[in-house]
Amino acid sequence: MANLKEIRTRITSVSSTMQITSAMKMVSAAKLKRAQDAIIRMRPYAQKLSEVMSNLSAGLDTDDGTYTKQKSPNKVLLVVITSNRGLCGAFNNNVIKEARMQALNTYSGKEVKVLSLGKKAFDFFKKTPWHLEHGFGETPYSIFDGLSYEKSSDVCAQIMKRYAAGEWDRVVLVYNQFKNAASQVCMSEQLLPVVPAKSSGKSTGEYIFEPSKEEILQEILPKTLKITLFKALLDSNASEHGARMTAMHKATDNASELRKELKIYYNKARQAAITNEILEIVGGAEALNG
Repeated sequence: MANLKEIRTRITSVSSTMQITSAMKMVSAAKLKRAQDAIIRMRPYAQKLSEVMSNLSAGLDTDDGTYTKQKSPNKVLLVVITSNRGLCGAFNNNVIKEARMQALNTYSGKEVKVLSLGKKAFDFFKKTPWHLEHGFGETPYSIFDGLSYEKSSDVCAQIMKRYAAGEWDRVVLVYNQFKNAASQVCMSEQLLPVVPAKSSGKSTGEYIFEPSKEEILQEILPKTLKITLFKALLDSNASEHGARMTAMHKATDNASELRKELKIYYNKARQAAITNEILEIVGGAEALNG
């Protein structure tokens, strides 16, 4: 049985860890509220903008468009969105695992490059044979240092520019979609070329467009792509805080259980030590009397 000093040291250590995880849980809960509000506000706008673009592109020949022409995906860019920090359960591992599956299976034999938006993805993929893209900010993960539409828009504009120059045939987003604080869904979504809208066969009504459909689509398409990337970043940001809050909640509960077990173990050890001391005293007294 371990001595009392070792057990006391472990109890103190577990208590300190529990205080840290509890504090991190509360911080993540506060950040989650803001991040959740941001993505909930963004989704209706992004969805409606996507619907408008789909309605405009319906009936138009989009095969000649820079961002709408469907190509054989010989050169693929995976935009992998993770967090800059850990301690959030399987949040980052799920995204990295999905990105690896895309590179190894879906685009096997193709030229695959990776753009990491998040330090954890950068740290992982820099040790792999897949080429890491640069030139998207001060660091590959600086976009999360004060996440804003302006930063996201700049990154998306560079992606669109380099896609139009023929560097890639397809751009795919890999990220966690926020469902609730305890649930995130790993998503793989094609950003470029734009997936053509599926015709439902129903008439959407007669509209007069001013200027023409083509000109409106040319204006809306880049904005839709930028909003799509920003929504993915907001989804990932909210998912990160939710995953970290859940992970820290479980860690706090586990630390609390471990501390209870250690205290019981400590009391048993202390009682055993006291019993041994009493037996030694009684034995010594009997020896003197004898």
